[in-house]
Amino acid sequence: GTVSNADDINYLIKDINGIKIGMICYTYETEPDPNAVSLNGVPVKDEDKGLINTFSESDLPTFYAAMERNLSAMEAAGAEATVLYIHWGYEYNLAPSSAQKTIAQKMCDLGVDVIVGGHPHVVQPMELLSSTTDADHKTVCLYSTGNFLSNQRRDLMNLNTGHTEDGVLFSFSFAKYSDGTVRVEDVSYLPLWINLYRNTATGKNVYDILPLDKDIEDWKTQFDLTEAQLTLAEDSYDRTADLLGEGFAQIEAHLEALPTPE
Repeated sequence: GTVSNADDINYLIKDINGIKIGMICYTYETEPDPNAVSLNGVPVKDEDKGLINTFSESDLPTFYAAMERNLSAMEAAGAEATVLYIHWGYEYNLAPSSAQKTIAQKMCDLGVDVIVGGHPHVVQPMELLSSTTDADHKTVCLYSTGNFLSNQRRDLMNLNTGHTEDGVLFSFSFAKYSDGTVRVEDVSYLPLWINLYRNTATGKNVYDILPLDKDIEDWKTQFDLTEAQLTLAEDSYDRTADLLGEGFAQIEAHLEALPTPE
């Protein structure tokens, strides 16, 4: 959620196959000093505050008002659907915090179509939200995509369950109908596992990001895994499926039940 100059537009509208998608990113402020903006505990210089989309959990109305302005501006610029990428939540928590849930519901009420979250370093559930202001509007929300590339191994963490070794590629598509309706048409996810090992020839660590695709029949051969690594990969898949399964099924059922616009 950064810009080069404070007067630059702080969102992106991308025409993807004839559908204009409005995308915007925000990151939460850490708050050691209520009179200063800090990111991950590092104070932001006054002259740089206008370069970053940030929000404070202690002042959510200001964030909501900013998002309402952003969404109006994106709509005026032609956006037909909107996606919010948001850095939020608490590290290593497998469930979204009450603040994440509150913010997500407000974004749904404001009309955001998809929310993609990050920061907790573990995968968190996905959910289908229903607007409290528009009976027809739903929002697809993935609270955290987990880790894509990290050194947070179970043997080095207080959270030694392996969740910090897991991530997910989250995919979603929009469809546009002849009456102008644009809506989320499809959602999918691909579990990832970070396989860290030592290359004996080079003496260097290797980080392999493995796509745990069930359509790949033999992970051991395809990814050149030992038996122990294969077990870890299978455990990773199960962890992610357990976290995302219920919400994903809810979203799938909703999308399949949608009537086709005239």
